[in-house]
Amino acid sequence: MSARRTELSRRGFLTGSLLVAAGTVFTTACSTDPTGSSAKGAKTTLNVWYHAYGEAGTQQAVLRYATAFTKANPDIAVKVTWVPGDYSGKLNATLLTDSAPDVFEIGDFSEAMVRRGQLAALDDVYGAAKSEFNANAIDSVTVDGKPYGVKMIDDVIMLYYRKSVLAKAGIAPPTTFDALATAAKALTTKKNKGLFVGNDGMGDSASNAVWSSGGELVTPDGKVAFGTPQALEAITALKRLHDDKSLLLGFTTDWWDPAAFTQGVVPMQWCGLWAMPAIQAALGDDFGVLPWPAFKAGGTPVVRVGGWTSCVNAKSKKTEAAKKFVKWLWVEQSALQQDFAESYGFHVPPRTSVAASAKKLSSGTAKETVALSAKHGKHNPATWDTAVSSTFNAAATKIAAGDGDPAELLADAVKKAQSEIDKQLGR
Repeated sequence: MSARRTELSRRGFLTGSLLVAAGTVFTTACSTDPTGSSAKGAKTTLNVWYHAYGEAGTQQAVLRYATAFTKANPDIAVKVTWVPGDYSGKLNATLLTDSAPDVFEIGDFSEAMVRRGQLAALDDVYGAAKSEFNANAIDSVTVDGKPYGVKMIDDVIMLYYRKSVLAKAGIAPPTTFDALATAAKALTTKKNKGLFVGNDGMGDSASNAVWSSGGELVTPDGKVAFGTPQALEAITALKRLHDDKSLLLGFTTDWWDPAAFTQGVVPMQWCGLWAMPAIQAALGDDFGVLPWPAFKAGGTPVVRVGGWTSCVNAKSKKTEAAKKFVKWLWVEQSALQQDFAESYGFHVPPRTSVAASAKKLSSGTAKETVALSAKHGKHNPATWDTAVSSTFNAAATKIAAGDGDPAELLADAVKKAQSEIDKQLGR
């Protein structure tokens, strides 16, 4: 359920709006911008947006949650809007209109939305429970000391590998980038490739390269940080994977889907914890998980932490009811939070107390993944919007392809990215 993969075709072709009131679900005509009146007896109707999760049962789950909320708060009806396709694009456009949702989820948190006055501060929503959320869940949604969202799930993304395939080839699970590149080349055959990071051959590898070299993408005060010599060396090293022709490109599904891994097309794949149930069903215990390896010995291994955050529209006329819904569901209802994290793919509950009681994450490879996340987890900066990330990834793609001078390409990306961040922050 990572933010990035919602822009891809993995999502079900589900659409529509559903109105929940007094424990009953009403469906309206299929639309990403539905209309409808409040249910009988309710003084307020909240429009709550979700992107169209691909995991089976998720839509039904959020409807159950809305039903339970309305039962506990009969004066507030909840209209659940299920948004397919380019969720971020549709959300950003709708937030500029009178049809904007009252409550909505976002993937990677955006500080720019706070600066534009689109997100309400949620200090009062957390209350004393704030200390129960992991540091990443709080830090990633905080601007100028105030939280502007409540993390719903942490999506952990790491490197899967086939134990039997690597063992047969006499290859140890890689702990440095050099070992990863060597393994990927050695495991590449006429029929198979050694590694899958994305159909574009990049995926998260460029940002992983920066982090694994000990660097950062952007500093907390909004200064671009990916232009260091160490970052340049690590990004340039990605060219080796392309030169060796060890990367799987153009598969039928992208990195977020484990099919290439479970079908034996690759023995190593960058993918998420959400895919683990499907991998277990296909391969049993013949797989392991690793962080993206440190660029060099003594470097920094990387586990990407994404996920989804519930936010309240600051311009809504129903902010108090909206905050009540967010607090009820994502702060007070630990059983529902656990259900959302465990029952539709695997995800890590941001509340440490809920995570501790998540049975499916308490043993085996899932438990190992949670530990890797706690130790090596990295989340994108709040200023890492599409304009900034696209500039960085375009430069990294050219560097990996050998298309231009690496230092010049990265320096140009730093200037462009800094300009975009300065616009975000009004500097």
